[in-house]
Amino acid sequence: MTCADRGHLLTEQANPASASLDQLSSSELVDLFCREDEKALLAMEAAAPALAEAVEAISSRLRSGGRLFYLGAGTSGRLGVLDAAECPPTFCTPPELVQGVLAGGAPALLRSSEGLEDLREAGRHDLIERGFSPGDALVGIAAGGTTPYVLGGLEHARAIGALAIAMACVPSEQAPMPCAIDIRLVTGAELLTGSTRLKAGTATKMALNIISTGVMVRLGKVYGNRMVDVAVTNSKLEDRALRILKDLAGVEREQGPALLAAAGGSVKRALVMAAAGLSAEQADEALSAHDGQVRQALEQLGAQLV
Repeated sequence: MTCADRGHLLTEQANPASASLDQLSSSELVDLFCREDEKALLAMEAAAPALAEAVEAISSRLRSGGRLFYLGAGTSGRLGVLDAAECPPTFCTPPELVQGVLAGGAPALLRSSEGLEDLREAGRHDLIERGFSPGDALVGIAAGGTTPYVLGGLEHARAIGALAIAMACVPSEQAPMPCAIDIRLVTGAELLTGSTRLKAGTATKMALNIISTGVMVRLGKVYGNRMVDVAVTNSKLEDRALRILKDLAGVEREQGPALLAAAGGSVKRALVMAAAGLSAEQADEALSAHDGQVRQALEQLGAQLV
């Protein structure tokens, strides 16, 4: 095995601010982390144009029947799996629409399998195994930008004509990645040298939150700032659904459960039914005619929410 020198990467460099980390009191240590973690937000702001481009490009792919894949190893891959897993309960998406692909598979979520990230061909193989196709979008996540597993996946995505998006926490000149959209979250050296589960991981989690939420907004999963496509699967989510119906459609809480039942548990369908006085079938037709967009469907019907 050839061990390349990665010392030039920003994520591998020592941070002067933490040179005496082991000598700090607990209070001093926490204060230092609080100050340093502010850089994750600054990195996000600098990457805003690329993030916006990614949201638009991914939305277009999904609107045409494609899917979104996150690919990564170690912490980066686990963050992708986490974001993908949160889409079905939050936005009522089918599990296959947003998928997290982690080097080592499910066992690597709980037990480190970092050695697998060196297998460039494995990234390509894992995507092929998932049926990754030209109509899909890939976000390859690698904090240092050099993970062979991720680079192999990005190369495969570009080769078949899929949308390839790279996400790393080092400048592109330090670690070029094959992609159409290059998201660089430059957070700087970590307080614990090389531990990219810290600032780099925080910025990555924030970026993935923005991408998935932004895409779902574009796909009509949100009205205003409400998750109107939420799946009512437990008491907390039922309470949220009832409050959405009251706040947006003026449906009193006592009448909410019956409306939800008539709407088959769909908050989005229930909103259109309440606002326009439609049956569940008619509400479905109106939504389907406008790609699931509640606002556009209601405008066409001459109805409105509160």
